[in-house]
Amino acid sequence: MSTSEEPKKKSKKAAPKKATSKKGPSKEAKELVAAKEALEAEKDKYLRLFAEFENFKKRTSKERIELFKTAGQDVITALLPVLDDFDRAIKEADKSENSSEFEGFRLISNKLGESLKSKGLEPVSVEAGETFDSEVHEAITQILAGDDQQGKIIDVIEKGYKLDDKILRYPKVVVGQ
Repeated sequence: MSTSEEPKKKSKKAAPKKATSKKGPSKEAKELVAAKEALEAEKDKYLRLFAEFENFKKRTSKERIELFKTAGQDVITALLPVLDDFDRAIKEADKSENSSEFEGFRLISNKLGESLKSKGLEPVSVEAGETFDSEVHEAITQILAGDDQQGKIIDVIEKGYKLDDKILRYPKVVVGQ
């Protein structure tokens, strides 16, 4: 019988005694809970900081791209009067008897135009006789015209240009009234 009694004694010894306190959780348990809460707070701070940094990287990348676009836009806008001067000079050279003497001038004008076109600059197409659209055209003046010319473009004073899909300068036109 001694063999059957021994396992019973061992099982009684294996069960740990629970410390019961009328004061509440033990000091170690309180420290563990406090440490877990501190860890969760630090994890939350880390995740928020990480997300904020990712947003910062995206924002600065967009700002850098926008800066390059606007810097290029400013330079191209500054060159528009030069393009206008080239156009006027070529028109006058075409009227001249010695228009072949201005061939180099035309080549330079074409080269400048092609360089700007490669950067996204395009003229806004507008011709006399088209219907005036205040979203696309800038009316410089209105003149009296026949019924068939009312609300239509009579003359184009200055070309308009757009960079990609953004209008840099509206075409200046005379509108029939």
